[in-house]
Amino acid sequence: MTITQLETFLQIVEAKNFTSAADKLGYAQSTVTTQIKQLEEELGTELFDRLGRTVSLTGAGERLLLYARKMLELEREIRLSVPEGEEPSGILRLGISESLCYNRLPDLLTHYRRSFPSVTVELVFILHDTFPAMLKNGSLDLVYTLNPLITSDELKLLYKKKETLGFYTCPEHPLAMKKTVREKDLDGVPLLLTSHDCTFRAMLLSALEKEGIRPKISLETTNKTILRQFAGDGLGVAFIPDMVVQAGSEEGSLIRLPWKGAAFPVFSQIFVHKDKHINPAMQAFLDLAT
Repeated sequence: MTITQLETFLQIVEAKNFTSAADKLGYAQSTVTTQIKQLEEELGTELFDRLGRTVSLTGAGERLLLYARKMLELEREIRLSVPEGEEPSGILRLGISESLCYNRLPDLLTHYRRSFPSVTVELVFILHDTFPAMLKNGSLDLVYTLNPLITSDELKLLYKKKETLGFYTCPEHPLAMKKTVREKDLDGVPLLLTSHDCTFRAMLLSALEKEGIRPKISLETTNKTILRQFAGDGLGVAFIPDMVVQAGSEEGSLIRLPWKGAAFPVFSQIFVHKDKHINPAMQAFLDLAT
C-alpha cells in the first residue's frame, strides 16, 4: 500500500469516476485502474462498485476512506514539520468566519504572505455547526471564528479575544434619539439580521423571546455589508459585529444604538482538532494572529 495509491483512491472518491480522477492526477486511466486493482488485491476486498461510468464506495471502501485521509494528512505534516532550519512552507488550510474578513483578516494575511511567501493559504468560509467535522477529517488545519465561546472535547482552543456586537441604524431613526434601548424598544421595528444558521441571530431572537417580543424581520442575509448598507439607508436596525462597521466607509450614515438589554458575549477564537500537530505554517499564523 502506497501514498500514491491512497491519493488515487481519494481522487476517485471525489470524482466518482476513474477517467476524471486520472485527468486530474495527470495519469493514464490504465494507471489509475492498476493502482486501485493492486490496492484491492492487497486488502483482499473490492473498494468500489462499478456502475457504468460512475463508481460508488463499497462498505470496505467507506472504512478505508477515513484511514486514507488520515494517512495523507500525516504524510503532509511530515513534509511540513520534519525538515529543520527551513521557513514555513506548504499549504495552510484556514477556515474563517465571514465577519473576520471585513477588517481583521486582510491585514493579517498581508503580513503573513510577506513574511512566509512559501506558504499557500487556502481560505474556506465556515459554519458553526460544520467546521469541527472539517477539522477532524483534515479538510482544515485551523479555524478562525467569531462566535459565542465554543467548547468541545474534539477541539483545542488556541486563542480567544472578546469582541462586541451592536445595533446600528441611520441617525434619523426614532431609536437613535433614545438614551437607552432595550428589547421592548425593538417591538415592531424592522430588523436586519444574519441568516438562520448564524449564532448572532439566535442569541438576539432568544433574548427577544424571553421578553415576549415577536421580531419583525425585514431582511436576512449572510452578507453583512448589505445589512450595514440597508441600516444606513434607514431600512431598519442591523444587529452585526462592531468590527463589520469599523471596516466600512459609511461614516456619519450609521449610529450605534445605546443598548442596555441582554448581553451578547462573543469571541474571536482559533481552533485546531485536539489530535492535530501544529506545524510551522500553522504556528506562524497563530503567532501573527495573537
